[in-house]
Amino acid sequence: MTRKVLAWVLIMRFMATLTACNTIEGMGKDVESGGNHVEGAAKDVKRGM
Repeated sequence: MTRKVLAWVLIMRFMATLTACNTIEGMGKDVESGGNHVEGAAKDVKRGM
């Protein structure tokens, strides 16, 4: 019984790690996209001066 519980705990931790990697990658893409929008807005302001 203890081995089964330990196996399930390890499996769940592994799955959580994979999910976290996907989440962090997605967050990085969102931050990058936001930075691109800010950069574009800054260039527009600079052109308007």
